[in-house]
Amino acid sequence: MQRRCHAVVYAEHVKKYMHNNAENPAKLGGLRVVAFFEGAKGMIVLLTGLGILAFIHEDVHHVAEQLVRHLHINPARHYPQIFIDAATHVTDLQLWGLALSALCYAIVRFVEAFGLWKRMPWAEWFGLLTGGMYIPVELFEVMRGITWPKMTVLVVNLGVVGYLAYALLRSRRKEPPLLST
Repeated sequence: MQRRCHAVVYAEHVKKYMHNNAENPAKLGGLRVVAFFEGAKGMIVLLTGLGILAFIHEDVHHVAEQLVRHLHINPARHYPQIFIDAATHVTDLQLWGLALSALCYAIVRFVEAFGLWKRMPWAEWFGLLTGGMYIPVELFEVMRGITWPKMTVLVVNLGVVGYLAYALLRSRRKEPPLLST
């Protein structure tokens, strides 16, 4: 008996994976919700990065002062003063760096969202890894002081990572090993 090419085996694996997911509308709906959520995060960060570009060649210190006043915060208080002082030292190169970082993060989120939406076999693993890498940082932040935004971020991320882990475990139970002959 001849061994089949790994590409053929992988193609059969993908076909079975797609078939298993097509039979489970609850899993498909859950993956689509996660895909939409990840795509929305990517879009928000991308728009933020584009907004950062608007401050290139601008007096960021002046903009920071205007923002503090617009929010009716006393600029002489400690935290608004830290914000204004930090804005004084921001360079155009740092703004470009922030915008580029936002673009990279958004691309990762869009790739994940696309893969989950299209039920690509790698997407659940990708989502599990990219979401799971933030959990230690989020736990550290919660241990430094519990606030509702920190807890919300942690709980939502744990929910997404937990759901993707559950989806992976369910699909693994239904599928034959990847490199079976």
